[in-house]
Amino acid sequence: MHLGDLTAVGPFFALRTDALRTDAVPAGPDGPPGDGYLPLAEAAVRARVATVAERLGTADRRVAASIAFQGIAGRLLSIALGSAVLTGGVPDLTGPTLWWHPARSAPDDLWLPRPAALSPGTEVVPLIATSVLHDRLAALHHLTRAVVPVSGRLLWGNAASSLAGSLRVLHTWCLEQGRPEDAARAVTVTRALFEDPLLRGTGTLTTRGGPSFRRRSCCLYYRVPSGGMCGDCVLRTR
Repeated sequence: MHLGDLTAVGPFFALRTDALRTDAVPAGPDGPPGDGYLPLAEAAVRARVATVAERLGTADRRVAASIAFQGIAGRLLSIALGSAVLTGGVPDLTGPTLWWHPARSAPDDLWLPRPAALSPGTEVVPLIATSVLHDRLAALHHLTRAVVPVSGRLLWGNAASSLAGSLRVLHTWCLEQGRPEDAARAVTVTRALFEDPLLRGTGTLTTRGGPSFRRRSCCLYYRVPSGGMCGDCVLRTR
């Protein structure tokens, strides 16, 4: 599956594959690549929460867990949405060969050797909903709450905010590249995903004059020293 077009959109859309990676060699066909990469499991979540806490300069693990989840949600949803819009397919992000480097940021944090498309020719919205929302993100949602007691509603709000952010970047890029049909398709796919039970009610997505989102929860970033409020924060309207 060719995902090279995604790199041009932005770092959150990029995905390392065998062709892009030269600094580590897998231990076997599906073995751990070493160099700090881990499966998307509890050890990676714990390490990522610690990394985010250190970088934000906060001792509040709920804040770190929230931002850590929002970051990985943004990566997975950007890759899935960008691929669906630009290639017509969705890469399989559910298997054990997707690796996460908790100490790195996009695009170096995720590596997927030999990416393959999920059911080519199938409607992309159900593929993203099933593989990303209900499989990979639901599992990370559970793991994050097991590592740090943070609100589940808050985390799904983070996922919704990440999806809206992915849409804004992709929509802008498509228009700048003279691809209005792809920009419109990005809006259509995103609107459909917001109807999924996991994201429904997390906020309000509007597209007139460009995509924007107002969420109904807060990611807690305002608790970071000098953090302030995010652009879509529910606290801005209170």
